[in-house]
Amino acid sequence: MEHTPFFEMRHISKQFPGVKALDDVGFCVERGEIRALVGENGAGKSTLMKILNGNYKKDEGQILIDGEEVQITNPLVAASYGISIIFQELNLVDELSIAENIFAGRLARKGKLVNWRQINADAKRLLDRVGFDADPQTPVGTLTVAGKQMVEIAKALSRDARLILMDEPSATLTQKELDALFDIIRDLKKKEVSVVYISHRMEEIFEICDSATIMRDGKIIDTKPISELTHDSVVEMMVGREVSNTFPKRQTTPGEEVLRVEHLKRRDRDQDISFTLRRGEVLGVAGLVGAGRTEIMRALFGVDFISHASVTLNGRPIRISSPAAAKRHGIAFLTEDRKTEGLTLDFTVKQNLSMAALGRICSGIFLQDRKENELADRSIHQINIKTPTRNQKVGNLSGGNQQKVVVGKWLNAEPDILIMDEPTRGIDVGAKMEIYEIINDLVAEGKSIIFISSELPEVLGMSDRVLVMKDDAIAAELTGDQINAVEVMKYAL
Repeated sequence: MEHTPFFEMRHISKQFPGVKALDDVGFCVERGEIRALVGENGAGKSTLMKILNGNYKKDEGQILIDGEEVQITNPLVAASYGISIIFQELNLVDELSIAENIFAGRLARKGKLVNWRQINADAKRLLDRVGFDADPQTPVGTLTVAGKQMVEIAKALSRDARLILMDEPSATLTQKELDALFDIIRDLKKKEVSVVYISHRMEEIFEICDSATIMRDGKIIDTKPISELTHDSVVEMMVGREVSNTFPKRQTTPGEEVLRVEHLKRRDRDQDISFTLRRGEVLGVAGLVGAGRTEIMRALFGVDFISHASVTLNGRPIRISSPAAAKRHGIAFLTEDRKTEGLTLDFTVKQNLSMAALGRICSGIFLQDRKENELADRSIHQINIKTPTRNQKVGNLSGGNQQKVVVGKWLNAEPDILIMDEPTRGIDVGAKMEIYEIINDLVAEGKSIIFISSELPEVLGMSDRVLVMKDDAIAAELTGDQINAVEVMKYAL
């Protein structure tokens, strides 16, 4: 008798203007299986999952559950079949509470009134299950990105899902939160809930997954048990070529001091921050999520209020009262959250790439279309942005290619100092190497980089010097042989 998988997609195809996102894809998952879905950005992973969740309509193919064909036309229909998705770009309403986000559209009632006591109690139980200690009535907008991620996971668990799709769920999690997530996934497996786990982090895939499906250019390359795969074999199938796992070496050494920050103090914080940055230097900033890395750089860039700071640029005292002032001083900031702060998703790739360089492509108040096109084409080629045309909406690109547009936007501002907050978050191994090479090229040109990352290996591999942050303060400054994982974690913890 022929085996019937719990869930199956047959001959799935999907065409977007100028690009075939999925080409005759077949994909199946067994009950209680943890399946990795891996591939470069733009390989088709998220598109496949959005078709399953009803966000996109397939052009061709079938979806079967327990051998029966189903028509999934929207996310509500998907939920009725026990399918839940946790998107890489979080899908929460900042103005609502944690509990309201978890049970949106499903608020428990007592008679004609909303039963807030039950809703908050149920939300608290789910938060405890994912190891997130928070008041269910807390507005989601006040949470960190990692906190919002835990709310998304709790929301998926609240739906009693039979199949949970996780798109880069660990991108912003601490090790403690990641351990809690893995415990949740293992518990789901015991209850015969299936999980599709999309991640660029190979170590996670080999730790938690039973099998892996590798995609490239909209097609399935192979599916194998995890025991039959290695890190190198997965990467080679993903990119169709060999990719070095080492960080590219730089031939340059840092020069003179270009930036000195002394006693930078944020509102409502007792700690103050002092550090220096040299020309042609990559200054790494390490620390656990919540240590204050992003907050300090937002304050320096003029986004958040500071009560005191002494900032010297090239030996001259300056005052940074706003992002516009920082930009005038040759400072750029690639933000952690590309969706809400880095990009305008309804604008085209061209418009986003030129946004920080309008002074160079305008004549008076008029935009010069030819110059904007040239600027966009140069960036697309330089950073290898995968897009059908410069006029594609940036919201239609994969997460990794959106991240490249953010990088390109700020490079077009021609800054001397570039603050990069999680620049490789959600980017595949091949694209990461391209970002690292861009950093090295900028450093060779005499630019200076402040590099914030939750991925310790890349902080260690890319930095000339490392600041370790803990509790909104610099706990240590590491140089030379001190730049190693043991030293960083000693001070971070």
